[in-house]
Amino acid sequence: MFDVRKIKKIGLIGATTNKAKFGYKILKDLVSKGYEVYPVTPNYDEIEGIKTYNSVKDLPEVDILNFVVPPKIGLKVTKEAYKNGFKKFWYQPGAESEEIKEYLESLNDPEVEYLFYKCIMVETM
Repeated sequence: MFDVRKIKKIGLIGATTNKAKFGYKILKDLVSKGYEVYPVTPNYDEIEGIKTYNSVKDLPEVDILNFVVPPKIGLKVTKEAYKNGFKKFWYQPGAESEEIKEYLESLNDPEVEYLFYKCIMVETM
């Protein structure tokens, strides 16, 4: 698992303005804990006054990418992210898949780290 104490900047894949969805709840939770959160969504220019990014290729440097999207979208974004130099991936419960795991393992890149089955809201302080 990632050393959560070293995480300061988080790209959030699947951020939303819908208060009932985890893409919103995670954003609010992480910001309230003092993290720099960079929401990635093509659907909004900002969420709660925070600038959003259309794609991972538009992001500044972050410590991890956290995924709160369906696995099919997650796989596509993971591939794009890796091509753009990202190496640390955290998939919220329900965002992971065997296909994503197989892709990440196929990279044979010792710098790639990923986490499944743990909620970032629970694991962060």
